[in-house]
Amino acid sequence: MNPATEQEELQFPTSLGTSTATEIRLLGQDLATDLMGKVSFGELAFWLVAMRRPTASELRVFESVLVALADHGFTPTAIAARLTYLSAPDSLQGAMAAGLLGGGSRFLGVTEDCGQFLAATLGAHEGPTPETDVEYDEIALAAITAQRATGKFVPGLGHPNHKDGDPRTPALIGIAEEEGLRGPHLRLFEAIGRMSENALGRRLPLNGAGVCGAALADLGLPTDLLRGFALLARAAGLLGQIAEERRNPIGMDVYMSVDRNAVYVDPQSPTAPEER
Repeated sequence: MNPATEQEELQFPTSLGTSTATEIRLLGQDLATDLMGKVSFGELAFWLVAMRRPTASELRVFESVLVALADHGFTPTAIAARLTYLSAPDSLQGAMAAGLLGGGSRFLGVTEDCGQFLAATLGAHEGPTPETDVEYDEIALAAITAQRATGKFVPGLGHPNHKDGDPRTPALIGIAEEEGLRGPHLRLFEAIGRMSENALGRRLPLNGAGVCGAALADLGLPTDLLRGFALLARAAGLLGQIAEERRNPIGMDVYMSVDRNAVYVDPQSPTAPEER
């Protein structure tokens, strides 16, 4: 085959971005004239995944989620980013990546885990979509009981700091309600909060990462991609953490406080910590 002909036939289809010597197109739009200065970053992020522009109401809920997940203090992800920057200040990308890599089942990943748990619970429900709180409570109680029977935690329940309630939870539910987007995932999530004491013997707060997963699921976004939105939000927070580390560093203090207080323990000693 003629190399020129082969090159002409070679195609890699995409609905996202393409460029020529004179133009950049994204989502079928001219990037420079149709999108820049006219579309917010949050709207673009939604559009890139959903392949449709969000409504004004959807955008408000979506961007509220991004704000809720951007930063939450000196979490392990923030500390990882700061300590990596301390070790390799020439690698900003390494510090950012270190923080993002820590997004898992305990931090950030709860957003996706909760969205998937709620979606699976609703998908397994036989009959029409519940309408009353009583119906949601019955489904929630059964879901919590079944989840705990497997020895697993219910994603979205509990928080290490906000023992009496995560302030992000009612705020996001309120915004969704105002925009007419308090759908079945959020309503089931609320029911899980109401039924936690009945099922577990103690009331646990609904955490912010979980309510974000419920809200994103109600927006129709793929539940197996929800962790990506949490990481997108946290990227902004991590950049802020690194910027603050440059202005007012604490990384060396964190490192020294741990290193200088390390105590050797004989693994054969009866007082040695048990292996986990």
